[in-house]
Amino acid sequence: MTHDLSGQVALVTGGGRGIGAGIARELAAAGMRVVVAARTREQVERVAAEVGALALEVDVSDEASVRRIVDETERAVGPIDLLVNNAGIGAMPDGPPIWEGEDAGTWWRVFEINMLGAYLCCRAVLPGMVGRRGGRIVNVGSGGGYLPVAAGRVGSSAYGPSKAALQRFGEILAGQLAPHDVAVFTISPGLVRTALTEGLGDNAPWTPPELAPRLVRALATGRADRLAGRYIHAEHDDIEDLIARAEEIVEQDLNAIRLRR
Repeated sequence: MTHDLSGQVALVTGGGRGIGAGIARELAAAGMRVVVAARTREQVERVAAEVGALALEVDVSDEASVRRIVDETERAVGPIDLLVNNAGIGAMPDGPPIWEGEDAGTWWRVFEINMLGAYLCCRAVLPGMVGRRGGRIVNVGSGGGYLPVAAGRVGSSAYGPSKAALQRFGEILAGQLAPHDVAVFTISPGLVRTALTEGLGDNAPWTPPELAPRLVRALATGRADRLAGRYIHAEHDDIEDLIARAEEIVEQDLNAIRLRR
């Protein structure tokens, strides 16, 4: 197995700003051929120009749009070695409770982007990865999918559940793909200060923005493939330690979201 990423192809959704843009920059610095995709063309073009990437406009909740960017990527750059499902919405602000006027369409839109979008992107790239017997997928999850509900600040009733679904989806998908040498991970970037989280203010326990991109780069090398299906936190987990302890982690079912009694 080679750990050199030079020339490998990475498709990063939600790559026009924030965490996704940071991931695109990190992967390009590692020598990967990066494709940056998002809904806002101006943003992805700006990031793509900065790192020498291909910019594509996409609505990840639309199957035809997703299929188009995968086809364009493979035609213009080559087979996709790494898919980063980073596109997401809905972390802020807190909305009203569901019985006081929460809009059902807005609620469902969060699931369409955060969960359905990842599903459609995976389904589009996986035939190629399975056929080549190689590839990696990184789903960008959130602590909102598993952290206890805090009194006085419960958050959106859509965002946390959508991220919990993403984690479970990634774990199941990793199991399906294990015989085909394709690895799937779900990561938490931590609390990164972006347009989605800015409202939390200066005193929030912000995570350094460079940690998630560094984690994705490490996962892209394949050194952590034994940890496929595990949940990895960019700030609270040391990826080198996890790699060294991979057999123990798998045997003891660590770094997984489980019901405890």
